[in-house]
Amino acid sequence: MQLIMIPPGMHQLPPLPYAYNALKPVISERTLRIHHDKHHKAYVDGLNKAEISLVEARKRKDYDYIKYWENQLAFNGSGHILHSILWTIMCPVGYGGLPGQQTLYHINSYFGNFNAFKDQFIKASEKVEASGWGILTWQPTWRRLEILQAEKHQNLTQWSGIPILVCDVWEHAYYLDYQNERKKFIDAWWSLINWYEVEKRLLLAINGQVPLLL
Repeated sequence: MQLIMIPPGMHQLPPLPYAYNALKPVISERTLRIHHDKHHKAYVDGLNKAEISLVEARKRKDYDYIKYWENQLAFNGSGHILHSILWTIMCPVGYGGLPGQQTLYHINSYFGNFNAFKDQFIKASEKVEASGWGILTWQPTWRRLEILQAEKHQNLTQWSGIPILVCDVWEHAYYLDYQNERKKFIDAWWSLINWYEVEKRLLLAINGQVPLLL
């Protein structure tokens, strides 16, 4: 598959693969609209602005604001990537199927059993300090899965890890529906996981391909 490079400043907000009300009752239509149309779009806009500003900085050879624009690049780029993955690994309740063959094999091989994996993933997501993400990654360096906390998603240090399953625990993802009950949200969110998409992302990662966002 030939991938086309995205030129600087040309990132676009991906459409949701389902209707705004499709994730009810776990996630309300209002929350999903704000999360996708406002928060994710802000990441896309911020990423484009940072890239264009860095293009101009290179042309002028003026790097006085390099620290600021590099931070904006990392913060907004990470937010765009993780949110793009999030929309694809969720689906309406009852349509996500069961964990696939390779997903179960690698979960059982490393975590011992599926329930141990689930407990660790939920607890890791719940205990992220402040805002952030719980992330199941394929780590090509170790050739296995790993659960990570991204307390500041731009600072996640295991750079080679490929996100397979992500849970957004920034307050904008759940506060309108669950207020401060993050654990209640994560428990309900588990029923939205699209295990078909998780399996597809894992197979691509195992075979050395970075899964597409959209």
